[in-house]
Amino acid sequence: MQWRALVLGLVLLRLGLHGVLWLVFGLGPSMGFYQRFPLSFGFQRLRSPDGPASPASGPVGRPGGLSGPSWLQPPGTGATQSPRKVPRRPEPGVCGPAHWGYVLGGRDRGPDEYEKRYSGAFPPQLRAQMRDLARGMFVFGYDNYMAHAFPQDELNPIHCRGRGPDRGDPSNLNINDVLGNYSLTLVDALDTLAVMGNSSEFQKAVKLVINTVSFDKDSTVQVFEATIRVLGSLLSAHRIITDSKQPFGDMTIKDYDNELLYMAHDLAVRLLPAFENTKTGIPYPRVNLKTGVPPDTNNETCTAGAGSLLVEFGILSRLLGDSTFEWVARRAVKALWNLRSNDTGLLGNVVNIQTGHWVGKQSGLGAGLDSFYEYLLKSYILFGEKEDLEMFNAAYQSIQNYLRRGREACNEGEGDPPLYVNVNMFSGQLMNTWIDSLQAFFPGLQVLIGDVEDAICLHAFYYAIWKRYGALPERYNWQLQAPDVLFYPLRPELVESTYLLYQATKNPFYLHVGMDILQSLEKYTKVKCGYATLHHVIDKSTEDRMESFFLSETCKYLYLLFDEDNPVHKSGTRYMFTTEGHIVSVDEHLRELPWKEFFSEEGGQDQVGKSVPRPKPHELKVINSSSNCNRVPDERRYSLPLKSIYMRQIDQMVGLI
Repeated sequence: MQWRALVLGLVLLRLGLHGVLWLVFGLGPSMGFYQRFPLSFGFQRLRSPDGPASPASGPVGRPGGLSGPSWLQPPGTGATQSPRKVPRRPEPGVCGPAHWGYVLGGRDRGPDEYEKRYSGAFPPQLRAQMRDLARGMFVFGYDNYMAHAFPQDELNPIHCRGRGPDRGDPSNLNINDVLGNYSLTLVDALDTLAVMGNSSEFQKAVKLVINTVSFDKDSTVQVFEATIRVLGSLLSAHRIITDSKQPFGDMTIKDYDNELLYMAHDLAVRLLPAFENTKTGIPYPRVNLKTGVPPDTNNETCTAGAGSLLVEFGILSRLLGDSTFEWVARRAVKALWNLRSNDTGLLGNVVNIQTGHWVGKQSGLGAGLDSFYEYLLKSYILFGEKEDLEMFNAAYQSIQNYLRRGREACNEGEGDPPLYVNVNMFSGQLMNTWIDSLQAFFPGLQVLIGDVEDAICLHAFYYAIWKRYGALPERYNWQLQAPDVLFYPLRPELVESTYLLYQATKNPFYLHVGMDILQSLEKYTKVKCGYATLHHVIDKSTEDRMESFFLSETCKYLYLLFDEDNPVHKSGTRYMFTTEGHIVSVDEHLRELPWKEFFSEEGGQDQVGKSVPRPKPHELKVINSSSNCNRVPDERRYSLPLKSIYMRQIDQMVGLI
């Protein structure tokens, strides 16, 4: 009998140990996410990167005996058995139990704590406080730029002085690609002033730009950066000034004579040499604003840089009645599109503009490709060209087929939650195990097409990383569960997706996410004269740089997240944001195309290397339109309520990734 008592005691001890560990570590019965726990609890065991899978000691296991992160498995194996049909639009409120938190296991966040934090309405007083904090963040950065840096391009917030192009080192592309000696931060922030309702400062800033900014500079800049930051902002501010309804308050300028539009035209003309003498129609990456393409310029460019010009160039063309700008931008998009893989439909990230050869064969959602996909969809929303939507739909399907790993559904089924990885464009095989912070824009893009459930799931992944470090590292290795590149330059992509998901769901969870981000920025990046880049997301050391997109995007999206009564929201679907966060009204006038014949298939601009007659620029003329279009295709409108348990499961994953 003694040995029976001893065995019973050991069994009870083991059960007690299991219970204690369950409570301490929050380990659930489905642990498909890659974790290295040294203890076995009788659940599914995990495979390390350098070893085979251990046999599961319980009934839970992946189909076909696979173990470890299914993100390492090619599509069609493990939990993902067939190509995903898109877009997926779940019924309102349909939520399953198996989401990020359930897979990872919650820790120190039970249902009661979740209900306390996230259920019910976000208190109006707290929302107002966060809105004012976001506005104060912008004002602190903007005022210090004007006091210590203007008319230079950027503010060095630690030493309280300005920064311009690095004349001593032309190879310093990190600086020289962006800074053109044209008061970049002021120009980039114009429409943020309007969105925040600061009419007096907006009018003052516009007059400063008109009177002091010139593009007749010996500056070699990246075509992409000059387009999205400067050209886009000039066009956005021009549209705000000339809007007959003035929804943001009185933003009109006395005696305004379309100066910002003329400045936009001047800049675009200086960028046009990038599109000349290229055999594919894909533009050179850089131009000198005085002399054109430098003689020693690189023939290699990234897909996003060359293929994300259509929104700004298209708006300019349609406002002026001059087809040139949209024609060259659209030709570049079609040239890149025709170079995609015949097998996968994917594009690479770096291409030779003369040969059409893919130098970089990585296909992903981050740097080098991100805004290419974004502008296929946004060009359609603005201009209504069906070919843009057709290209986007085809690209999105290829993304789902080859980049998306994990289980079919975000919140139900076995296996790991979905993640989008980097693959070889020709084979679809995994190329590395990191994601970069720019990919955090993708949930916001998914909101625009109605794939809200997947957007929720993917956003949770990036938020969990932010929650762990108080910032989003430039690269994060999802296999090693550690940053690969440690700096954070105040990027807006996670904030943008948070804002758009809140607009789609109205779930207060996203207000809490925004509050977390605001508080992290205040705690870790605020310095003497502004907000500084985090050099190291772990030790929180800083770099003396505040990029212009912090004011044009990060602060703007945070402000709009908490400003429920902003005219942007009262106007329904009237507004769209460019990839630099500049606000653009969706106007019927922008869907008029008086030069349709230039974009016909017979024109031949689709064929790489084929000579295409360039349209002759019309005499510069301004076409003003006060008509407004409050209509976007019905499939763009979504408002999906979410059950609290669904968001609780997202919250439970935080800190465990």
